[in-house]
Amino acid sequence: MRIHIGSDHAGLELKNALSAYLTGKGHEVKDHGPFEYDALDDYPVFCIPAAQATAAEPGSFGIVIGGSGNGEQMAANKVNGVRAALVWSLETARLAREHNNANVISVGGRLHSIEDCQSFIDAFLATPFSGDERHIRRINQMSNFETTGEIK
Repeated sequence: MRIHIGSDHAGLELKNALSAYLTGKGHEVKDHGPFEYDALDDYPVFCIPAAQATAAEPGSFGIVIGGSGNGEQMAANKVNGVRAALVWSLETARLAREHNNANVISVGGRLHSIEDCQSFIDAFLATPFSGDERHIRRINQMSNFETTGEIK
């Protein structure tokens, strides 16, 4: 599976650890940066390209990482076709996929251990979308708004 990953300085260490972990599990990881620590870097520069690459490649997934994951999730959600979910537990990881068909996961590097983040991502990647009509309807409402400005 192809996974696009991006972070900021606060998520750099976790990004590198997750990239190695996922590569070791047989995934193809495309790293969108950063590649060195810069305390003044800006997460949109790295997280938006990771989200764009995910949206451009159906079937791939994205991971965005920051100190809290909040801003990174917001940046990723600015990309048409992306449904990024801020995940902080196994349950939120599973529900993001099962109910929302999220294609990008956001995690906070300053809030969770590397092992916890690995388990969140494993759960996210392993959980299929339920395909329930009510979830499809809601996702379609968001997609329609994204392209037309109308909820229908």
